Order: sequence, then C-alpha cells, then structure tokens
Amino acid sequence: MSEEYLFPVPVPGVITRPFWDGLREHRLLVQRCRTTGHLIHYPREFCPHCYSADLEWEEVSGRGRVHAFTVVHRAVNPVFQQERVPYVFALIRLDEGPILTSNVEGIPPDEVEIEMPVEIHFDDVTSEVTLPKFRPAAR
Repeated sequence: MSEEYLFPVPVPGVITRPFWDGLREHRLLVQRCRTTGHLIHYPREFCPHCYSADLEWEEVSGRGRVHAFTVVHRAVNPVFQQERVPYVFALIRLDEGPILTSNVEGIPPDEVEIEMPVEIHFDDVTSEVTLPKFRPAAR
C-alpha cells in the first residue's frame, strides 16, 4: 500500500458499496439477477435484462481476457501525467461474462494483446480503497 496516494479515488455510494467493500477484502464481487441469472457489472439498482430489482452479490474468479484496450500516452487529467504514462486502459471480459474497465499492469504496454489471459491484482491504494487491476495470468 502506498504511503500517500496522490490520485483520485472512488467514493462508494449505496449501490456500489458492496463492490468496493469486496475489493478491500480482496474479493471481486458482481451482481447476479435472481430472476434471469445474468451476472451484471457495473453495479446498479435493476437488472438491465429484465428490470428486476432482485439482485444479489456473487464472488467471481477475477480471471479473464483483455477484450479491448488503449495505451494512454497523454492523460486527460493532468494528475495522471505524473510518472503514469504510458499506461494501459482496458476492458476485461471476466471468465464469468461481465466486462470491467481497469488497467493492465506488470507488462510493457506494447506487449498487451486482445484475448490475452489476465487475472486480478488487488491494489490497496489506501487503507480504505482497493482498486482492481489486472496482470498477465499464470495459465
């Protein structure tokens, strides 16, 4: 964990709090609709498939593949310019189906590929906030 984290951190809301609490416990949680069985991410109040509010939280593996990515060379927010560029901003399709936005780390940006197997890395940026990051999987 960093002594002082200088970047913006998420502020959990009522709907997203279980997701962020799970990350702090090094568990990746997504919602499951009890009506349709669909896994859902990002956290929301209703299932986007059937509009049911009957949702529960379920732990998933944290394993997946790079679905799409870009290498950021010039950050939109100046705070991310500081020693952070280039970095990989990616859509990660989890083995269970949902897609998360995150970063791919632990590999040079020019080596990241579509369909590359990845696994979650829990980045404890403060004592209260853990961010989900991904690294190449040891498959």
